[in-house]
Amino acid sequence: MADATLTISSKNYSSWSLRGWLLCKMAGLDFAEQPVDVDDPEQRQELLLLSPSVRVPRLSHDGVEVWDTLAIGNYLSEMFPEAGLLPTDKVARAHCRAISGEMHSGFYNLRSALPMNIKAQHQSFKIFSGARPDVQRIKEIWSECLSTYGGPFLFGSPTMADAMYAPVCTRFRTYAVELEPELQAYCDTIFAWAPMQEWTAAALEEPDEVIELEVEF
Repeated sequence: MADATLTISSKNYSSWSLRGWLLCKMAGLDFAEQPVDVDDPEQRQELLLLSPSVRVPRLSHDGVEVWDTLAIGNYLSEMFPEAGLLPTDKVARAHCRAISGEMHSGFYNLRSALPMNIKAQHQSFKIFSGARPDVQRIKEIWSECLSTYGGPFLFGSPTMADAMYAPVCTRFRTYAVELEPELQAYCDTIFAWAPMQEWTAAALEEPDEVIELEVEF
């Protein structure tokens, strides 16, 4: 029997569920997945309005209930420090927390304009002007991290930051966002990452009728 339960939503559409799931995998946690009913109004809010504030993903572990992806990451880092969810170096650790928090609380225009849809892949896609600064800021974050810490992940080895930005890699692929070679190499590293491959395979098998996106962007 699994030690924990992670409540998640659609694997194809839910970026917040992906983040929480990756964090649990990185921590080495033995957990069971509990999908929610995507017809539930709160879960549709998470998918359609891309809100990080509803209670999915939600981790149940050792009598503790913790939701909100960043809170899950911090909890797992405390419980399993050997997993390296945060860098050991003080400066790098602060940097990792900062960019993870930036993703958690920001980039609303990007999330609205480029919703996660792993199954889809456009040959070209016009990004509306409001989302372009978000795309540029993410490129800056990635470039700084890769230059400072040497890659192939943002802080060398996988950390909380990679879990937070992994859905962005899928968005950039889905919507044909042009990337500089070093940034494309980072996305390729994320796509080749074993937990990401596991999630993607499950997302591709998810029934198409899971949810119909009824939002205009």
